[in-house]
Amino acid sequence: MRVVIEKDADAVAVRAARFVADLVRRKPACVLGLARGETPLGLYRELIRLHREEGLDFSRVTTFNLDEYVGLEVTHPQSCRHAMQQNLLRHVNLDPARTHVPDGLSLDFESSCQQYEQMICDAGGIDLQVLGIGSDGHIAFNEPGSSLGSRTRVKSLTGETLRDNARLFGSEDLVPRLAITMGIATIIESRRCLLLATGSGKASAVRSAIEGPMTAQVTASALQLHRDAIVVLDEEAASWLTRRAYYAEVEATQALLETGQWRQLGIGKQAAPA
Repeated sequence: MRVVIEKDADAVAVRAARFVADLVRRKPACVLGLARGETPLGLYRELIRLHREEGLDFSRVTTFNLDEYVGLEVTHPQSCRHAMQQNLLRHVNLDPARTHVPDGLSLDFESSCQQYEQMICDAGGIDLQVLGIGSDGHIAFNEPGSSLGSRTRVKSLTGETLRDNARLFGSEDLVPRLAITMGIATIIESRRCLLLATGSGKASAVRSAIEGPMTAQVTASALQLHRDAIVVLDEEAASWLTRRAYYAEVEATQALLETGQWRQLGIGKQAAPA
């Protein structure tokens, strides 16, 4: 797991957008997994800027959102579809036919969830999945105790999640009790995962996910198994980590690798043995 620590939330957004933009430029027909939530908003604003000012082209990109509340109309201000439309989709040149969000209105949960999994498969799988993390360490709506082998399905939301989201709905009583969410196994099959966290309120969850044991009680800890997981944090979210110095050393080495500064890495300094 690669851990990148930036000074603040704005720097996190810029760094995360660089990972996404590099993929879109390298593979114009890539598949992006998107997350609704407050933390990715800075990332989406930066992607919009890159589209408008630098011509970042999303015309061939396909997107799949992690989750959706059950029972909300797509025009509801707090539906994931509406939030994504307002915060990203309508501001860039994404083809609406290529943007996908789980169907929160279908009550045939098994069929609609299987269909979503098949759509991801038919698109060739997700190249890069954007993730946030809950204060209890969950990703998407995979609440504590979710199976690490889970697939897209309906989930009951915990009291903590309902309380966290009450501010968005005006009252805890108005927060939907169910959501459709990609499962942990679905997320882990993405070729790259990009988890973002900002603020001191996420510090405990971040430490558990990165440096704690892998457990279904902290579903983000499943990323420890991923072959290419990148975590981008601000200083506050990283404040509980015990190996910060090591993560900084790794990033410094990565920068030298990416710029071809081989001698600074000790490559080519010594003569070959006689």
